[in-house]
Amino acid sequence: MSKSFNIDHKRKERTGFQEIVFGASKTIDQLIEIIKDFKSNDHNVLITKLQENKVKKLAAKFPDNYYDEVSKMFLVGSFPQNPVNGEVAILTAGTSDQYLVNEVYYTLLFFGREATRFQDVGVAGVHRLLEKVDELKYFKVLIVIAGFEGALPTVVGGLFSQPIIAVPAGVGYGVSEGGKVALNAMLSSCANGITVVNIDNGYGAAMAALRILNNK
Repeated sequence: MSKSFNIDHKRKERTGFQEIVFGASKTIDQLIEIIKDFKSNDHNVLITKLQENKVKKLAAKFPDNYYDEVSKMFLVGSFPQNPVNGEVAILTAGTSDQYLVNEVYYTLLFFGREATRFQDVGVAGVHRLLEKVDELKYFKVLIVIAGFEGALPTVVGGLFSQPIIAVPAGVGYGVSEGGKVALNAMLSSCANGITVVNIDNGYGAAMAALRILNNK
């Protein structure tokens, strides 16, 4: 029987990083076979957006694992020892964005970078951000997460010279529900040169940061 998947094991040779698995839409049987394929090639496996009802079965099959319930990131294998730190900072507007903070953090950790987290520094109390200016200016990349009106990346873009990757969070209610207001605000930011990823795409932001760092 032919496989329903075709893992890109040559991706690291071309791009500098291996393929990551999107778990939300895959069945348990598909995920088991995918993980086996990675392991047969001596690769650890990182799965994003994996629902908790799938984790129990996968964890029983692959005991060498780690699951973060907040971000729904599932690792089979281990994170690298002695990751590089001091290169990436993750800034969040509020504590409700934790699921994206963790998604960014664990993606980067999988690729050997340990990000530093600056949480709850949103524009409603902008002094909290200003107190961190001297510390933040030494990082190579800033990943900025915000929901509601999505204003934090613009403020950060006016303060710092580093590459800035903005992540709209699907956090909010009323007109802000679902993250589209934050996305549109970030796309229309008057701060020059901000990169914007899709709503709730912490993984994509981490990979954008990795591309920048790998080419410095």
